[in-house]
Amino acid sequence: MQDYRTLKLLDRFERFFNSFGVDYKVMRRLLQVKLTMDGRRVPTIFSQNAKKESKEKNNQYIKSLWVYVLFGLFLIPFVLMGDNYLFQMSLFYGIFTFFVMTSMISDFSSVLLDIRDRNILFPKPVGRKTISTAKMVHVTIYLSFLTIALAGIPLIVGLFKNGLLFFLLAAVNIILIDLLVVGLTALIYLSILRFFDGEKLKDIINYVQIGLSLMIMVGYQLLIRSFEFIDLTVSFQPKWWQVFIFPMWYGANMEMLLKGAFDPVYLLFSALSLLIPILSIWIYMKFTGTFEQSLQKLAYHGKAKVTKRSKAGQLLLNFICRSPEERAFFRFAGRMMKNERDFKLKAYPSLGFSIVIPFIFIINTLREDFAQLSDSKSYITIYFSLIIIPTIMIILKYSGKYKGAFIYRVAPLKSLKPVFSGTIKAFIIKLYLPVYFILSALFLFLFGAGILPDLIAVFISACLYAVICFMVLKKALPFSESFDEYNQNGNSAIIFGLMLFVALLAGLHFASTFLPYGIYLYLGICSISLITIWRLAFNVTWEQIIKG
Repeated sequence: MQDYRTLKLLDRFERFFNSFGVDYKVMRRLLQVKLTMDGRRVPTIFSQNAKKESKEKNNQYIKSLWVYVLFGLFLIPFVLMGDNYLFQMSLFYGIFTFFVMTSMISDFSSVLLDIRDRNILFPKPVGRKTISTAKMVHVTIYLSFLTIALAGIPLIVGLFKNGLLFFLLAAVNIILIDLLVVGLTALIYLSILRFFDGEKLKDIINYVQIGLSLMIMVGYQLLIRSFEFIDLTVSFQPKWWQVFIFPMWYGANMEMLLKGAFDPVYLLFSALSLLIPILSIWIYMKFTGTFEQSLQKLAYHGKAKVTKRSKAGQLLLNFICRSPEERAFFRFAGRMMKNERDFKLKAYPSLGFSIVIPFIFIINTLREDFAQLSDSKSYITIYFSLIIIPTIMIILKYSGKYKGAFIYRVAPLKSLKPVFSGTIKAFIIKLYLPVYFILSALFLFLFGAGILPDLIAVFISACLYAVICFMVLKKALPFSESFDEYNQNGNSAIIFGLMLFVALLAGLHFASTFLPYGIYLYLGICSISLITIWRLAFNVTWEQIIKG
C-alpha cells in the first residue's frame, strides 16, 4: 500500500497519541487502509450505464476541492475590507464554519458512525480507543484538505494586506475552529449514543444532524445582528447570547491582539476560543472507548413497524395516482424518503432551509417597520422555497440500498413512466407540500388572506418547476445509485441555471400583480403549462437511462 505524505507528517505526533493510550502503529496501519480505500470508486448499480470505471487511484474527494477554492474567493473581501477585525473576521469565520460544519455533517458523520469494520477489527487485539481515534484522524485529514482549499487563498491575501501576525493568528484560529467542530460533533453523537439505542437512536442522530444544519443558518443570522451600522460605521453592542456565537470568539481575539483592545468581553471571548476546542477534544479522547462501544447499538435494527392504510388515505391516493403502477411507486418512494436515513440527511436540511430563507429575506428587507409588511409584495420571497427542488431531485436517484434496484428489471413494467411520475408526486406530496403548508400558514398570518391566490399559484409553479428539473437533469432510476457517487457528479452549473428559472417565475408572478386579475392569468398559464409538460416529461426509455 502507498505510504501517504499525510501519514509521514502524522508520524511526528506519535508520542502525543501514545500518551492518550492509543496504539499509534496500529492506528497508522488503519489509516493507511482507509486512505487506500478512499481512492477506489464504488461502481453504480447498473454496469450498462456506460460509465467506465476509472483505473486511476486518485481520491475523488481531493479532486472536488476546487469547488471550495472558488467558495474561498468569496472570503477575500472580508480580509480586505478594513481593520475592524471583530466585525470582518467574525463574518469570515462564520462563513468558514458554515462550510466546514455542513461538510462535517453531510460527508464525515458517516465515517464517525461507521460500524461496518467492527466485525473485522473487534475480534482482533485492537483497542477501542485506537479504532475510534483512527476514525477521528481520518476525518481530520480530509477536513484539513477542505480547510486549505477554503481558507488558503484568503489567508495569503491577508498576509500581504495585514502582515505576518494577522496570517498566523488567522491560521491558528482556523485550526481551533476545526478542532471545535470535530470535537463538538463527536461529543454530541457520544451523548446520544449513551442514552438511546435501536431504531430510536438512528432517528435521533438523523434529526440532530438536520437540526445542526438549521442552527448553522440561524446562528449566522444572529452573528450579523450582533453588529449595527450607523453612518457607515460598524458598532458592536455586547449581549449575553453572543457567548454562544463562537465565530465571534475568534474575531475578538484578533481585535484584541492586533489592536490592543483588552476589553473584558474580548478577554472572555478570547479565552473561550482557546479553551473550548482543546477541552472538547480532550473530553472526546478520554471517552473514545465508550464511544466505540456505544456504536454497537447502531447494529440493532429493532422490530419492523406495520402501518395500516386508512380508507381516506387510499381514496386520496387513488385520486392522485390513476394507475396501479403509479400508486405502487408512489408508496415505494414515500417509504424510501421516510425511512432512508442517508436520504433524509441529505434532503431534510434543504427542506429546513426552504422555511428559514424566505423569512430571512423579509427580516433583512423590513428591519425597521413591520407594520408596512402586510401592504408590501414581500410574499414573493416564498419563491426561495423552490430553490431546493433541483437539489432534492438529484438526491432522489441515490440510496444506501441501491443494490436492490434490480427490481426495476424484474418488475412487469410496460413503461418507465409510472416509475418517475409516481416518485415525483411522492416528493411533492410527502416532502415539499408539508413544508409549503407551514410557509403558507405563516405568510397568511403576516400578509392576510388576500394572498391566497398567490400561494396557490406558487405551488403550481413549484410543481411545474419540479417537472422542468426532471427534464433537464440527468436521467436515472429512483434510488438506484450509491451515495458514494453523490459528490462525484458535477451538477453545480446545472443547479445554478435551474435556480435562474426560479427567478424568472418569481419575476413573472411579480409582474402579474400590476395587472387587473393578473394573478389569475398567471395561475391559468402555469396550470396549463404544468398539464402539458407533465404529459410529455416522463416518457423515458431504457435507452435513455443507459445513456444517462
